[in-house]
Amino acid sequence: MKHVILTHGGVTSPQSHADSCAAAADDALAVLNAGGEALGAAIAAVARLEDDPRFNAGTGSNLRLDGRTIEMDAAVMASDGRFGAVASIERVKNPVLVAAKVLETPHLLLAGVGATAFARRLGFDDHDPVTEGAREKHARALAALGGNGDGDFSSDAARFHALTAKRFWNFDAEPLECDTVGAVVRDAHGRFAAAASTGGSTYMLRGRVGDVPLLGAGIYAGPHGAVAATGIGEEIARRFLARTVYDWLADGVAPARAAQRGVAMFPDVLAIGVLVVGRTGQAVASNRTMASAQLVG
Repeated sequence: MKHVILTHGGVTSPQSHADSCAAAADDALAVLNAGGEALGAAIAAVARLEDDPRFNAGTGSNLRLDGRTIEMDAAVMASDGRFGAVASIERVKNPVLVAAKVLETPHLLLAGVGATAFARRLGFDDHDPVTEGAREKHARALAALGGNGDGDFSSDAARFHALTAKRFWNFDAEPLECDTVGAVVRDAHGRFAAAASTGGSTYMLRGRVGDVPLLGAGIYAGPHGAVAATGIGEEIARRFLARTVYDWLADGVAPARAAQRGVAMFPDVLAIGVLVVGRTGQAVASNRTMASAQLVG
């Protein structure tokens, strides 16, 4: 059996960022070539993507509405059922590496201050993930809330307006007037793994958790393959997307068809993308541009 490595930089990420996806795939291949398994390879790929500030994960994650808070989610899963995740973790460089450490505990998911304290206990240094790019994106998002945006955030701003930000505001600052990286791997021994990391959405209350750390929503891996999804977390979770696509693989659906069916579950107004690897193939599918890379050998 050949190895397969698929990586993505998040749905709507430009193809010009595919160089980083290729570098992440190379890191994953290095793990396999050194005798590592699929899980270690997927983790290495996502850690590399977290370090690229062009992506909304790790360094470069989105600022929340208050302009100060960054909360990140990450998850890893192997085809033998091992799963570990962190949600709303703050001030760490590589959330996916902390999620991998959760595999060593009796738990599936650690969240908030507990997740951050867990990271510190294990020696993960304090790290400020805020970048100038995140500050510029935040300013544009606020402009959209005020009706003066450039159009890129109009639909997301409209959804948050419907919540009336003042009513539900839960940040320390005064209230306003009112994407994700991933990898799936199959190693030469037929083991599968998936990993993902996200900085979440700017239009997000403190403590919001997206699809990534929810088992079967953002990622899933089992003996028939592995799946990683990217898009609006709440919509992915409602459709249990990663597990749904995986179940199609288990039923004998080809990876390309399963990926296409997964994307087709969403209306065109919602950006969505998936990586799928099975025993007999692999596929990348999205309804928007999405930086990605694949290595098959």
